[in-house]
Amino acid sequence: MLQTIMAALLLAAACGVVLSGSLIRSLIWLSTFSLLLTFHYVLLQAPDVAITEAALGTGLSTLIFLTAIRKTRRQNHG
Repeated sequence: MLQTIMAALLLAAACGVVLSGSLIRSLIWLSTFSLLLTFHYVLLQAPDVAITEAALGTGLSTLIFLTAIRKTRRQNHG
């Protein structure tokens, strides 16, 4: 039952990434998807994969994408 709920939440977050109107909202949805995926790995009893997903997927990737979005916006407006 918990696996089904987690799959539904992951699907909703993925739809949020694709259907979002702005890059920042898409990035927030992508970070949410990655965080939910981390919890899913914990449910699957794969803590090493969960830690890696949390560090790289949720943390580092979000920072890299946010930096890229900010630098791109500065070049377009400046």
